[in-house]
Amino acid sequence: MFQHCSRPPANYPRITIEYVTIWLSCYILFMTEQVEPQWLKWARELQSIAQAGLAYSKNEYDLERFKQILSLSGEIMAEGSGEPLERIEKLFTNEDGYLTPKIDVRGAVFQDGRILLVRENMDAGKWTLPGGWGDVNNTPSENVEREVREETGLDVKARKIAAVYDRTKQGHALASHYSYKLFFICELIGGKLQTSLETGESRYFAEQELPPEEELSLARIRLSQIHRMFEHMRQPELPTDFD
Repeated sequence: MFQHCSRPPANYPRITIEYVTIWLSCYILFMTEQVEPQWLKWARELQSIAQAGLAYSKNEYDLERFKQILSLSGEIMAEGSGEPLERIEKLFTNEDGYLTPKIDVRGAVFQDGRILLVRENMDAGKWTLPGGWGDVNNTPSENVEREVREETGLDVKARKIAAVYDRTKQGHALASHYSYKLFFICELIGGKLQTSLETGESRYFAEQELPPEEELSLARIRLSQIHRMFEHMRQPELPTDFD
């Protein structure tokens, strides 16, 4: 809600480290098993609180407190993930303002009933649907068309948005960011398969010949999602999946 305000609402709460520490300690007592570990959700929530506070607060005392909260979030994330604190802090410095989900676009390109997968160089050559983070000044369909072209050399047209998934509910590998995944059914209109800086190989797979899940880039795709794209290909009248 803050992104539409020039200043925070009058009733915006003053949050102190003491308050957050008590809240966090109490919340541990009610922890339940989740798809993602609870510490990661806490860390993201604290990061969101801190970034909003740093963006909208003017009081120097409050700003210092929000910096401490952001630091606490980084320590939780580093401790839980095993990543160096310096790397986590570097990720946080790339974010400012009110924290919102990132957008990941994926293109399902079919030819003769087979789906196109690419090997992701940044994930040990594991398979995924072509795609990536959305860029500003591009619409969602323009983003997925661009990603497919850059990663495979193929020209496609996005014809249907098949799914809008909350990444945390899909069982993906852990990530510090919170994101939504947009899956598009794309029509092949031209180009020629080729490798890129991001992908080492592109290949079409029949549904019964898909790689096993351990050969997929699980930070980007799940086997169940690929099977769902086949269903959307066979039944174009299916409504868009969401959440």
